Amino acid sequence: MSIEEQAALFSALSDPTRLKLLRILSRQQRQGALCVNGLAFRVGVTQPAVSQHLRVLKEIGLVKGERIGYRVHYYINMEKLQEFRKLLVEALDLDEEDGEAANYKGCPRDQAENPE
Repeated sequence: MSIEEQAALFSALSDPTRLKLLRILSRQQRQGALCVNGLAFRVGVTQPAVSQHLRVLKEIGLVKGERIGYRVHYYINMEKLQEFRKLLVEALDLDEEDGEAANYKGCPRDQAENPE
């Protein structure tokens, strides 16, 4: 996954309302998926706000919708969730070269003033 795709994922997850929605959606089965009104009630925001947040989550593929009668019911895309879990581990994992940079003790000027 590219840096841009990683940034889009982390951007989508950076909003507290979207995290609340994901928490709610993660606790339900697909058969018990909630519609926008049900999610809005549980999160405590308006239906249009929930729709916009769901749009962002759908754009990255983390949430899917299924029409049941007149309403669309939403659930987490478990395949994408597993992919994003792996991505998170990879994004936070440092390789050897990055590890050396993380252990660097300061600016060159600082080292010149305080040689070890």
